[in-house]
Amino acid sequence: MIGEDGDKRMVAGAVVKVLIHRREERGMELLPFASRCVRAGEVHELVATDHTETAEGARIDRVAFLGFAEIACAGVVDRGDEVRVNGRVVGTVLGFDGCHFPNHYNILVHTPAPLTGAELGLAPEDRVEFTQVREEAPVLSTG
Repeated sequence: MIGEDGDKRMVAGAVVKVLIHRREERGMELLPFASRCVRAGEVHELVATDHTETAEGARIDRVAFLGFAEIACAGVVDRGDEVRVNGRVVGTVLGFDGCHFPNHYNILVHTPAPLTGAELGLAPEDRVEFTQVREEAPVLSTG
């Protein structure tokens, strides 16, 4: 069992476009949701930020755009999931911005310093994974 939500499958996909730009005053706003369901075939934008606030409506200004990723299998992406590219941890899901929805979500990825996809050496077809972070399971009493 993981936290209050239980186990889930890993959501995987592939980079379809690498992005190379950044903004210091982007003005994205966090949606009130800690998770979003994603469908196979959807394309969502990955955006790196060093912001840490997760409250609804939090303004996210310092961003570096990683790229767009196509989802290969339906699942749930949660705040706190590790984001890996080709097995390398890039950061953790901070939350979601819906300014382009229903075209796509901006999946905000917390990183120590916002780097672009080009700066991270991303390439089309790189494997992207959203992996649940395991918490220590509580000890259950049998009697």
